[in-house]
Amino acid sequence: MAFETSNFYVGKKYPLSKGEFSVECNIGTGESVTKILSVCLGTGKIVSETLNGVVNFSGNVDVKLVYLGQDGQIGTVCSTCPFSSKFEDEKIENGQKADVYVKIIDYNIESIGGESVKLVVNLQQTGFILASKEIRTIKNEDENVCFKNEDIKIIRFIGSASEEVEVTSEFNVRDKITRILISESNAIIKSVESGSNFVVVSGEVSSRVVYLNDNDKFESGYIYDTFKEEIELDVTRESLACGSVCVKQESVSCEIVEDEKGYKISIKVPLCISVSAFNEETMSVIKDLYSTKCETKVTTESFDMSCPCPLEIVEGKIEGSLTLDEDKPRVDKIIFSGGNSVIVTNSYINDGEVFIEGIAKTTVVYLNDEDNSLYSVQIDVPFTLSDKFTYQEGGILVVEAVVGDVDVSVRKGRELFYDAKVKASVNYCYNLVGGIISEAEELDEYPPKDYAMEVIFAHSGDELWDVAKYSKVTEAQVISQNSDVSFPLTEDTSLILFYQRVN
Repeated sequence: MAFETSNFYVGKKYPLSKGEFSVECNIGTGESVTKILSVCLGTGKIVSETLNGVVNFSGNVDVKLVYLGQDGQIGTVCSTCPFSSKFEDEKIENGQKADVYVKIIDYNIESIGGESVKLVVNLQQTGFILASKEIRTIKNEDENVCFKNEDIKIIRFIGSASEEVEVTSEFNVRDKITRILISESNAIIKSVESGSNFVVVSGEVSSRVVYLNDNDKFESGYIYDTFKEEIELDVTRESLACGSVCVKQESVSCEIVEDEKGYKISIKVPLCISVSAFNEETMSVIKDLYSTKCETKVTTESFDMSCPCPLEIVEGKIEGSLTLDEDKPRVDKIIFSGGNSVIVTNSYINDGEVFIEGIAKTTVVYLNDEDNSLYSVQIDVPFTLSDKFTYQEGGILVVEAVVGDVDVSVRKGRELFYDAKVKASVNYCYNLVGGIISEAEELDEYPPKDYAMEVIFAHSGDELWDVAKYSKVTEAQVISQNSDVSFPLTEDTSLILFYQRVN
C-alpha cells in the first residue's frame, strides 16, 4: 500500500505590516514666496515588484501649492515628488500579487527661501498579498484501503488585472474665468460585478475647482461624474471579485474652455482601476480511511482561505468646528478652502455593524480687514461612520473614503464651522477554515485471523462506515453478511462476520 500526494490550491489574502516613511519635496516656485496659503497633496498609481521576502514599490506625491508672492499676488505651483519603500516578510514569494496602498498622513513646511519651498510629507504604507496557497492531501488506489469522501467548499484565487481610463467632465460658469487656482480630484468604486470573462467596475469621480473670475473674486465648484469599465479577466458570472481605484494625480489636467455659450471648465481625470477575482468551488476529499490489511497512521491538518464579500458603500456627513487661537488674526472673509482630504484611521466590525473612524482635513484661506492680509488655518475634524454589516468578524477590512461638498463658514470672526459629505467603500474578506488528511502511513500488518466467525456488538446510532472501520473489513462484507440490518442502527445490534479460516 502506498499513498500518493494529490494537492490543490486555495486563495489566501494576508496583510503586510503597516509602516510609515517620509518624503522630502523641494519645490521651485519661479518667484519669491512670502507665505504658503494652502497645500494640496495626493498620491497616484503605485508600481510594485514582489520578490522572495520583499515587496518593493514606488510612486509619486503630487503637490499643489497656493502661495503669496512678494508682489502680494496669489500664485500656484504644481510639483511631483517620487518616493520608494518596501515591505519585508518571509512569507512573501517571488511573483505573488501585492496590493499596496500609500496614504498621506500629514506634512510639514520645513522652509521657505527665495524661490523654493521645502516640504516633508509623512506617508503611511499598508498592503496585502494575494496568493494561491498549496494544500497537501492524499490519494490511493489500493483495493485494501477504504475511503470515506466528503465534498468541501474551497475558494480559489483566479488572478488580477488592471486598466487605465480617463474621465472627462465639464461644467459651465456664468462669469468669465481668468484663472484656475487649484483642482482636487478623487474617485471611489461603488460596485464590482463579474461577467463572462470580464469584471465590470462602476464608480464616481469628483473634482473640486477653485478659480478666479474677471471681478477678482474666488469661486469654487464641484464636478461629479461616473465611470463604468469592463476589465478582461478569466471569470464567470458566479466569480467573487473585488476592486480598487486611484487617481493618477500628476496627470490630472484642468483648463478653461470658451465657446459661443460662454465659459466652462474641463477637467480630465486619469484613473487606474485594479480588480482581483476568486472562484468558489466544491471538491471531493478523503475525510477518513482505514486499511483491511494493516494499521495506518493518519495526519490531519486545517487550512484557511480568504473569501471576498460584495463591496459595500457607507455614506454620511461630517461636521465640526475650530476656534482660532487668540494669537491668530480674526476671520473677516473666507477667500477659499483647499487641501480637502479624508484619512481613515481605524475600521472594524462589531455586533453586526461596520465602524469607520477618520479625520477630515481642509485649509481655510481668509482675509483679515485690520491689516488687509491673507492668512490660512488648517481644520481637522474627527468623525465616525457606521452602518449595518452582516459579515462575521475576524477578516480583512479595507476602507477607502472621499469627501465632497465641503463648506466652511465663520461665526463671530473666530469660529470656523466645517460641513462635508463623506463616502466610504468597504472591501471585506473573511477567512474560511477547512480540514484535510494531509498524510497517511502504513504500519504493521494485522495478524491473520485463526477463526471463521466473529460477533460484533454495535451500538445504536452507528453508521455502516463505523462498523466496517472498527472491524477492519469492507462495508460490502458487513452488508452482504448482515443483509437484514439497516444503517444507521436504531438500537444496539449484534452483527456476524465470517472469515476464511487460516490454519
